[in-house]
Amino acid sequence: MRKHQLKACPAVFFLFGLLLWPGLFCQTSRHDKYIKVFLPHGEMVTAELAVSPSEREKGLMFRQDLKPDQGMLFVFEEEDQYSFWMKNTLIPLDIIWLNAHRQIVHLEENVPPCLAEPCPSYGPEKKALYVLELKAGRAKELGLKLYDQLEFVLPDWVKR
Repeated sequence: MRKHQLKACPAVFFLFGLLLWPGLFCQTSRHDKYIKVFLPHGEMVTAELAVSPSEREKGLMFRQDLKPDQGMLFVFEEEDQYSFWMKNTLIPLDIIWLNAHRQIVHLEENVPPCLAEPCPSYGPEKKALYVLELKAGRAKELGLKLYDQLEFVLPDWVKR
């Protein structure tokens, strides 16, 4: 009887490992960390999501390039006046603040990298829930202006 139980044991461990491996070691719930952001004039950008405090803190730091159809969307837990700086950011950016209705409430265009501390901060006078960073010059190219409406759907794993 004991001999039969030992033969079944490797199969049980194998099946158990197959079921648990993805859940323990893979971020299967974070496979959708890029979303489509639809802009007012029919344009679209693919935005990488920055949701956690560490993702928001790092942002686009140390990136060498950003393609014209790419960006980063920062998602906050609540509306507030969030300021940004360009420390360790190597490329100039357009920074676009959006309220809870996804309307542009502030734009900073062609924000240069910070070459020496102290780095200046950039921020809105109105509260925002989202911030979209694009390659410098894209906001103007796309004709973005205050109160334009952007559209996007956040994945289910994003908690606000």
